[in-house]
Amino acid sequence: MLAQLFATRIDADADATCLVIDGHAATWRELDERARTHAAHLLARGLTPGDRVALLAHPTVDSIATLIAHLRLGLVHVPLNTRYQPAELTHVLADSGAHDLRAAPFAAEPPAPLQDWPPPPPPDTPALIIYTSGTTGRPKGVVLSQRALADNLGAMMRAWQIGADDVIAHALPLFHVHGLGLGLLGPLSVGARVHLAARFSPAAIVETFAAHGATVFMGVPTMYHALTAHLDAHPSDARALAAARLFTAGSAALSPELLARFATHTGHTILERYGMTETLFTLANPLGGERRAGTVGLPVAGAEVRLVDDDGRALPADSPEAGELAVRGPGLMLGYWNDPEATRAAYRDGWFMTGDVVTRDPDGYHRIIGRRSTDIIKSGGFKIGAREIEDTLSGHPAVAEVAVVGLPDPRWGELVAAAVVPTLAAAATPHPTLADALDAHCRRELADYKRPRRFTFVHELPRNALGKVVKPRVRELFAL
Repeated sequence: MLAQLFATRIDADADATCLVIDGHAATWRELDERARTHAAHLLARGLTPGDRVALLAHPTVDSIATLIAHLRLGLVHVPLNTRYQPAELTHVLADSGAHDLRAAPFAAEPPAPLQDWPPPPPPDTPALIIYTSGTTGRPKGVVLSQRALADNLGAMMRAWQIGADDVIAHALPLFHVHGLGLGLLGPLSVGARVHLAARFSPAAIVETFAAHGATVFMGVPTMYHALTAHLDAHPSDARALAAARLFTAGSAALSPELLARFATHTGHTILERYGMTETLFTLANPLGGERRAGTVGLPVAGAEVRLVDDDGRALPADSPEAGELAVRGPGLMLGYWNDPEATRAAYRDGWFMTGDVVTRDPDGYHRIIGRRSTDIIKSGGFKIGAREIEDTLSGHPAVAEVAVVGLPDPRWGELVAAAVVPTLAAAATPHPTLADALDAHCRRELADYKRPRRFTFVHELPRNALGKVVKPRVRELFAL
């Protein structure tokens, strides 16, 4: 289905620029010609539909042309994280059984470019295998179909009214559904122009808006922290961002304080949304309605969601109780590659169990409380959401970033503990003094059982390649 969308776009807009990567512009015609050349190489090797092909996900025109060749030939694209170490690469290649384009470069004498593309692959055949970040174990390969990508990305493009008049400022990695799907394949499928930076920098993003008329930016919290700090130091740069149409965020939560600072500079309220590799994109604040701080909004078109309690019972729609988010709809994965046991364990009665604990406002807006396994702290008989405490601490002027975890405790079960990155202004404050100030702040804002009992102060929080805080590694900070 994505293959058909690309065929339509190439026929309609052959001479239009579709990609700009670090200053190099490519038209649809050039992208198609490169894709045909790569396709000829792949077919010359004897690859057939359903074969897996692994490619380091570098942000280049050639790598994107190769991706399109895979999709149009019915090959299964396995993007490799460019920050993987040898052991991680070995695991992904062995687990997926993919042909490795790094180990077998194209022949010196290339075959003639493919003249005619084959018929598009069936909608329910695999298109991508994307390996999860592996924060709780070895990465698992999530199999996504052509249909899931086309239906879900199409729904997101319609919801955000992204089309041929849009210019996307893109600096996300291409080995995850956020950057690869929402930031690249979705916009290209509707004719938007994508300006892709090999490396994120606030100055480069500002330049894309100021010099190239970017209209949309999709980022993660670490990017927005850096952008907002840049605007603090260079307030005149806010004019370029103020002229944009839309800023969106996902992959991790934004603090209300950061949302407010960014809005003060630019006049834009960042649109937060929710998704995961296994479900694609399922919840989002509305484009035209209220973008409510602290929430990830409402179900997107085609997605069904419900909250379930610890016994697996669906909670009533008007229940204020927190429950695990369950999802079903066309964006769901086909399963985990070669792991039927893990696939079965991920579902309950046909619903994918996300592991995220959520509350729902009376009017249907969803709030992520935390991960069932890492962000729900059980202390003294209470269930405590780490997100609430993180939001409270983020409101203190001495806190740049914070991650809250539970530490084992023989009396309470778990103790609430906070790892804090101080602001530059607070960095010189003695840690005991800073801890006392944060404790006093929490006493004013939180019930006693929610207060952190331990603080540690660090230069940065441990994150994975997508900017998500890795909570197991945060716990390790308290053992240092």
